[in-house]
Amino acid sequence: MTRWLLLPLLLLAACAPGVPDNARIVVAGDSVMAWNRGSGASVARALQARLGEPVGDVSLPLARVAGGSGSLNIPTQLSGVSAPWVVLNGGANDISASCNCTRCSPVLDRLISDDGRRGAIPALVASLRQRGSRVIWADYYTSPRFAGTACVAPYRELESRLGRMAARDAGVSLVDMDDVFSPADLSLFAADRTHPSPKGSARIAALVAPLLRR
Repeated sequence: MTRWLLLPLLLLAACAPGVPDNARIVVAGDSVMAWNRGSGASVARALQARLGEPVGDVSLPLARVAGGSGSLNIPTQLSGVSAPWVVLNGGANDISASCNCTRCSPVLDRLISDDGRRGAIPALVASLRQRGSRVIWADYYTSPRFAGTACVAPYRELESRLGRMAARDAGVSLVDMDDVFSPADLSLFAADRTHPSPKGSARIAALVAPLLRR
């Protein structure tokens, strides 16, 4: 990774706010959740403003579900967290590091089996549920950088498997960021045409917030 990309990611990680003692909501995951934190416009901050309550945030760029060390591993981010609600995503960095969008079945199987019952994601969700957390998994949007390419297919398969997992537990909700994003609307994306702009982060928060008011 080139220095110009690594530096902003390190700065973003350094200002992670963590989890306030009274937070009933914690956001975890990768850079889609963490993006815009430095400007106070991340998904967690947008949720906090929308709901008028503290929101914890342990998300980090480059984080993986089935790999990564320390807080760059999403289950480790959530170690010891027992909030009533956990909002998270994950899998993109696992996929990008392990396949080239055309041979992704093995990494998908490590993340979540075809029936949604086994793999790193169901294990993480089951652990959170055992701690008493309700889980909102935010499935990825299609970014302008990858729209119309072979990279869309493994994410569509990931979404299908996540849907099977969520369908078996009323305490698990799957939301699809594609419902509020369009790759044709560049105002929703950062300059890299992959991560969300502040407007995009606010859209994710708006998608999730109604579930948190239940």
